Amino acid sequence: MNFLYLNSDKMGEGNAQLGRQLLLAFLEKLADSDVPVDVVGCLNSSIFLTTTPDSPALASLRKLEARGARIVTCGICINYFHRRELLQIGEIGSMDRTVQYMTTADRVIRPC
Repeated sequence: MNFLYLNSDKMGEGNAQLGRQLLLAFLEKLADSDVPVDVVGCLNSSIFLTTTPDSPALASLRKLEARGARIVTCGICINYFHRRELLQIGEIGSMDRTVQYMTTADRVIRPC
């Protein structure tokens, strides 16, 4: 099982705008690749990728979902940011599931 672990809406340190562009480019390239992704876990500020109606990441996340990936947004995070009703894709998960995914995955992909 391959787990794409997103813990930010940016990739790398430094300029925030550049970091957002880098993460969007990464997601687009991954979605268009042959790399299997079974679960996408969104935690902390990466929940804005799945809870913003016009999020530019949604197209790539939908491609990954169409290829069979489960898109799972952290329940603690979505409640903390008061965005439960704004979820655009996937499902709300739990920390128990995040621990399970991270500890049983054959591969954890961490771009941020």
